[in-house]
This record gives sequence, C-alpha cells and structure tokens, in this order.
Amino acid sequence: MSLRVLIVDDEPLARAGVRARLDAHTDISVIGECGDGASALEFLRSQSPDLLFIDVEMPGLSGLEVLEALTPEQRPLTVLLTAYEQFALRAFELRALDYLLKPVDDERFADALDRARDTLALHRGEAAGAQTPRHATRFEVRLGHRVQLVHADEIDWIEAQGDYAGLHVGAHMHLLREPLQRLGGRLDPTRFARIHRSTIVRLDRVAEIEPLSNRDHLLRLRDGTLLRASRTYVDGLRAALLGNGLL
Repeated sequence: MSLRVLIVDDEPLARAGVRARLDAHTDISVIGECGDGASALEFLRSQSPDLLFIDVEMPGLSGLEVLEALTPEQRPLTVLLTAYEQFALRAFELRALDYLLKPVDDERFADALDRARDTLALHRGEAAGAQTPRHATRFEVRLGHRVQLVHADEIDWIEAQGDYAGLHVGAHMHLLREPLQRLGGRLDPTRFARIHRSTIVRLDRVAEIEPLSNRDHLLRLRDGTLLRASRTYVDGLRAALLGNGLL
C-alpha cells in the first residue's frame, strides 16, 4: 500500500522539512507542494491525494478554510500543522486525522503517518467489500492456557509494554500481543486518545486535567489513576474531550 501526499505550507523551509521526513518512507509518494491555500484548493479539486499535510495559518485562505471549502467526500485524510494551540477544536470538528504543533516532533510525525496508513487500509478494505470492522471492539488476551475477550468499552487506559500493549481494566492489566503504536490506529478516535508515546486513555474515563509547569498535564481518571499527558499530545486530547462534551 502506498500513500500519495500533498504538502501545503507558505514557508518553503517548512515544506522541505515535511518532505524530508516523508522521503525516508518507501511507501510515500509526494505528488505536489503548494505555497498558499488558493493553489491548494485548486489542486485538491483536480486531484485526490490520500493524505494532506497543511499549515493552518497562511496568507489568503487558511488551511481550515481550504478544508471548509471542500465537501467531506473531497477532503483527503488531513494532518494540520500549526505553531498555535487554539485551532485544535476546529481541527476535531473538521475530522482532521491529526494536529501537529510546530516545531514538529519526529515521534508525533511518525504517529500521524501510522494513523494515516491504518485508516487508509481500513477505507480500502471497506471499498473492496471486506468485512473488517471500522474500529476494533474487542481483543483476545491470554490467561495462561485460556483466551479471554476484552471489550473496548471495558478498557480504562492502555500502556506500552515492549512489543505488547497492557490493557488496564479496573484493577487488572491484560497483555495484548500488539505494539501500542499499531493498536492506536485500530481504536476509535472518538473514544480513545494518545496522551504520551507510551500511553492511550479512554476519553470518558478522564475526570480531571491539571497543567504542569513544563506544559505537560496530569490526568486523573475516574478511578483515581494518575497519568501524565505529554505536551505534544495535550492539544489533541483537549480537542477530543471538548468535541465529545467531556470537558
């Protein structure tokens, strides 16, 4: 599977930075670059990239205005790029795949690409008539020689455990033989959010958010569990909570 990508940013150095990261992946093909919203809109109306990296703040049409000018069917999978935090909620409302703050963190960029790959694979599977569910709803975990099903609506939070993911259900943790990064792409983004490179949380389990001095945040779940949210994930978390009426 390959991804056809369009890069849109009014800053040539920013476009070059995105392209350099994409060039490291053999399954990525950059089919165009645009330096303003108007030319990006014209490009998107004539061609259909699989994935769009677009700056929010540009002279003339902003990145958000470009998306708003397209019908939902015309919008490709989109990763928004911005130096500002206040656009996270609008990004969520426009169903952007991800929202990256500049300067872009390499790990967050890689996460966004993995989410795009997983989402595109699901879309292509559905178009071909595959019966794969849109999002994973249950997981098989081993308990000794037995196999137990853990349902997604039972999970409070998930942590990376090497090549495994630890599914926390109440006082118990179940090991799933799947890396966290891959698992994250199979979860419903309206119910789960990445809060750290090693942690995913169920949104409706979050009871409180407390900012820390370094712009990280401390999360308290409804059962009293404390989790740390990295500053690179906080804006997306807040947008997801607001979009679901949980904040």
